[in-house]
Amino acid sequence: MSFYAYSRIAENRYRERFGLDFEDFSPGQHFLHRPGVTITQQDNLDEALDTLNAAMLHYDANYAARTTWKKPLMVSTITLQRLIGMSSKTFGRKREILGFKEIAMTAPVFGGDTLYAESEILLATPGTDTGTGEVTVLCRGVNQEGREVARVTYRVAVWKRGQHPEDRAAPGARLAEPRFASHRQTEDGAWMEAVGLFFEDCRADETFVHWPRRTLLRDEGMEHAWRSLELAPQYHDLDWISRHAEGNFRFSETWIVTIATAMTTRTFGRVVANLGWTDIEFHGKVAPGDTMESESTILDKRESKSRPNEGILSVETRATNQRGEAVLSYKRNLLVYKRAAETPYAAAGY
Repeated sequence: MSFYAYSRIAENRYRERFGLDFEDFSPGQHFLHRPGVTITQQDNLDEALDTLNAAMLHYDANYAARTTWKKPLMVSTITLQRLIGMSSKTFGRKREILGFKEIAMTAPVFGGDTLYAESEILLATPGTDTGTGEVTVLCRGVNQEGREVARVTYRVAVWKRGQHPEDRAAPGARLAEPRFASHRQTEDGAWMEAVGLFFEDCRADETFVHWPRRTLLRDEGMEHAWRSLELAPQYHDLDWISRHAEGNFRFSETWIVTIATAMTTRTFGRVVANLGWTDIEFHGKVAPGDTMESESTILDKRESKSRPNEGILSVETRATNQRGEAVLSYKRNLLVYKRAAETPYAAAGY
């Protein structure tokens, strides 16, 4: 048995498809979720203040130094959110979480720790719902030292095969090709999530429709303009936009390129470096609330003359909005790891 992350929607055209169907789950399965996430004290501070958390242990280092922990303790719900989010490559086809039986914080988490999630399937019940089945999951959080820091038991409704809204709206057969496997099986039988295509897996003239899509919001556009030290008022000054741009808010062009590029990183997850963009063209305006989708075509692949562990891909990416209207296109050269080469994955727990 294997699991696959792509569906064929036309000749040489594939759609990313993350998450397993209900029928793929059975009791006793063990999933190792990747990537992990390093969390910082800034994450801790932002979460606590954004939620008006009154426990000063999370953000008052002077107070925390006088407690058992000696430094600010991570907000427990950050750990909960990260563990559930990090497991979504396997559970991405869930309808909803039905309930948590237990959320246990079994060891302290501090800024600078790296969290990894792993899940054990306890029960899979078809139930009476024709659309979904119920899966009971024990999710464990471990840190960079392999120490358990949290244990979460929950029930989740997962769409049955062919019942997910995307299956009905855009049907396509999952491709059982080894290069498209979403998980690899470790020596002890666990299923570890994969992180993208190796250089050898990539073929010229193949197109990948990337998932998930990304909805852009006005306030995040303003925030990223400020963080970029962008002075031009059309990206963040609402009064100026009202008086001089007929109220039409504009996202910075660099943010549009950023979003389009980030959406490609699941297929191109084994990229060593982005060597640069060329031929960047903006074809239409992105308005607040628009949803962008990216797709990439591999134009060419070649060996690297100076780096034997990697090869070079030439890729064209196009982004559209929810109406299918073109908003951006560009070309990139990517340095990509070879499957048989010396890579950092095993040493890093991937």
